[in-house]
Amino acid sequence: MPGHDVRLSSEAVAPMRAELPRVAERVVDAVIEEVPSYADAFDSEMAATIRNAVQLALSGFLTLAGGRRGADTPRAPAVEGSYQLGRGEARSGRSTDALLSAFRIGARVAWREMSGTAVEHGVDGIALVEFADLVFAYIDELSAAAVAGHTDELATSGRVRQRLLERMGRHLLAGASPEVVHEAAQRAEWEPPSTLTAVIVPESQVRPVLSSLPAATVVLPEAPDLTEGVLLLVPDVHDAARAAVLRAVEGRGAVVGPARAWLAARGSYQRALRARLAGLGPDTEQHLPRLVLDADADALVDLRARALAPLADVRPSTAEKLTETLRAWVLHQGRRDEMAEALFVHPQTVRYRLQRLRELYGDALEDPDTVLALTLALA
Repeated sequence: MPGHDVRLSSEAVAPMRAELPRVAERVVDAVIEEVPSYADAFDSEMAATIRNAVQLALSGFLTLAGGRRGADTPRAPAVEGSYQLGRGEARSGRSTDALLSAFRIGARVAWREMSGTAVEHGVDGIALVEFADLVFAYIDELSAAAVAGHTDELATSGRVRQRLLERMGRHLLAGASPEVVHEAAQRAEWEPPSTLTAVIVPESQVRPVLSSLPAATVVLPEAPDLTEGVLLLVPDVHDAARAAVLRAVEGRGAVVGPARAWLAARGSYQRALRARLAGLGPDTEQHLPRLVLDADADALVDLRARALAPLADVRPSTAEKLTETLRAWVLHQGRRDEMAEALFVHPQTVRYRLQRLRELYGDALEDPDTVLALTLALA
């Protein structure tokens, strides 16, 4: 377009400029009629913006065609106006397909109206052909600017919303007050679900996993104490829906925490994190006993030492066999035949070992607290 050869006379441009308001209305009417998604746009606050953009574009074109100033100057406001129009359309939820359709229809109507006026005022056939080329090249440039604005707006709004969602997620994990978390959710335009489930996924697996999860899933690239991977907070996948999540993460090195009321999502994350650190997964609900036992490693060491203290002075090889027998006794509730089968020994051997244990523990083996301690210590 820079350096174009079209130079319409002022006698032709002046009447076309006088017709701009009417032409703009014709363009708007045609767009409303032919592009369904614009049917209600001109009853909204966008109406004035769109009409102004049409007139600005047509005015800039006529200035360009009249050759009054440099090639770039007259179209610069129209290009900027189209760019901003594209951003506004993205905010309104209309697609680039609708936007480009509007430009094509606008170009057709504007050309029909202005070319008729041009012919009436002496523009010859050769100049009219060049005029047509300029019209459509100009519209192509404005269309490209509008699409760029549309794309930039979506990218910008997406990044902004992601940051707001991350902020809300950080509040949840930090145990912020419900008021603070609710406000953060409102700012992110995120509708709170009934529950959230924490899913820790390796960074390389985030995209394929997300494709199978609800759109409202909150993605947290950084979470407290998470040195590797990405945390996903998935809404309303409790009960039967949990199976679908487990299928989505199967074989991907992920860990799925329990469903928790959304304001208590920190509990789901903490359990998933503990399971991941312990090398357990993907379903934390399948590892509850181990997670309970590992919740306080130091306490478990102390518990084992105290529960097995009567064996401290027994020869190591004998202590090992007696410890195995104690574990079988707890797990099989004293049923000797089942204990013998589990230990791969004769029932008489089990009887002998139990007698030895009763000598070492005395009446403590009848004490519920001792049995509980042994159950935990030997689990």
